[in-house]
Amino acid sequence: MQVAACSAEKEGDRSDLSSKKYRVLVGVTGSVAALKLPQLVSKLLEIPGVEVRVITTDHGKHFYNPADIQVPIYSDKDEWELWKQRSDPVLHIELRRWANLLVIAPLDANTLGKLANGICDNLLTCVVRAWDLKRPLLFCPAMNTAMWEHPLTGMQIGILKRFGYLEVPCITKKLVCGDEGKGAMAEVLTIVEAVKECVQLAPTS
Repeated sequence: MQVAACSAEKEGDRSDLSSKKYRVLVGVTGSVAALKLPQLVSKLLEIPGVEVRVITTDHGKHFYNPADIQVPIYSDKDEWELWKQRSDPVLHIELRRWANLLVIAPLDANTLGKLANGICDNLLTCVVRAWDLKRPLLFCPAMNTAMWEHPLTGMQIGILKRFGYLEVPCITKKLVCGDEGKGAMAEVLTIVEAVKECVQLAPTS
């Protein structure tokens, strides 16, 4: 993975930020790997100067306890409750403006298909569709081996890479379902190291 592409973020891209924090937006989808969200958030918060927020899909909520997450969590409900009239902020645009980096971990097969085809039917996919391509986006696929081996998976990942998104590749291990093979989300520490590279390459002004 060539995380050095994180250097694509230009100095002017952060001029709208009110602090020197590096702002990481974590997207979580409906894969059992979402069980690791509390650990991922905790490790990201250990990176000096990093601030974290989370966007969850409704299916992603099934796999973790929000009480274990130390940062704000946003979902589709928040998107619709925030907007009442024309002058109100639009949450997916506000989050897009807020973040320096978007990390989708895990990225399940369903959301992968949506992103590759431009579908934006929830808060997370709307943020991705509106994402500033001058800022880095890391995605961490996670799915059953049979789903991973489907021809569509490679095609869809290729599309995301052509957008400039950076893959943190999945790994081979015994999956929660009992199957053994490729498709498990990268280890949390691997993801954190990828984020650190982006933080280190970010402009300081």
